[in-house]
Amino acid sequence: MMTNDNATAAPDGAPVLARHFIYLSYDGAAYHGWQVQPNGISVQQRLGEALSTILRSTIEVTGAGRTDAGVNAALMVAHFDSVAGSFDCGVLADKLNRLLPPDIAVSRIVPVRPDAHARFDATSRTYNYYVTRRKCPFTARYRWRQHTPLDVAAMNEAAAALMDYEDFTSFSRLHTDVKTNICHVTEARWESLDDGDLRFVITADRFLRNMVRAVVGTLVEVGRGRMDLPSFRRVIEARDRCAAGQSAPGNALFLAGITYPDSLFL
Repeated sequence: MMTNDNATAAPDGAPVLARHFIYLSYDGAAYHGWQVQPNGISVQQRLGEALSTILRSTIEVTGAGRTDAGVNAALMVAHFDSVAGSFDCGVLADKLNRLLPPDIAVSRIVPVRPDAHARFDATSRTYNYYVTRRKCPFTARYRWRQHTPLDVAAMNEAAAALMDYEDFTSFSRLHTDVKTNICHVTEARWESLDDGDLRFVITADRFLRNMVRAVVGTLVEVGRGRMDLPSFRRVIEARDRCAAGQSAPGNALFLAGITYPDSLFL
């Protein structure tokens, strides 16, 4: 067990718990998403099992959000509680990377306030989606390949319109348990990369289930010339998932960034 002389206890002898944020990345191809599933392996399950094995106690982890099956994360944040002073953050990160499978990597572990919450305290999240027209065996699993040219200027014009709206019901998975479909998008744009591929960047305070993939699928319809800007706006205003385009594949989607108030960190 990873213990040291700094472990603390309450006056009644019970251990004092400390909360930490854990920063990690993963390739989602082998997993049924982030969240623990009854009939499939998830990233949350693998991380919780590894922490529990190393710390020799049952450790539950709470993520900043839920990525769908096959979706990747260049940066995911989760929090967990453990006995205060029971480990060194750098040593624990190293041990986790030795124990976790190759497609999950921990970058750092940092102490936070006892009431800090990886999901509810996040002020923004950023997703990246990658599109390509070329056939490449080295990037194919992380790109959505298009066989016809896309009008990037038209897609950017439509993407900018996302910031004029708050209700994104048209891009939400049906029959979810969320109480509101209101999101505040602060950034939405297509970028041309050096290799000729495209990257869609979108930032918001929160995202609905399947939202980014539905947005990308609909924007690509704009890029193909099958939808113009007024039609794209009508899709959003319809508040009807059936009005939007098909969801883009999950393999080209990456959770890329999460921000928190500085006051959470010790």
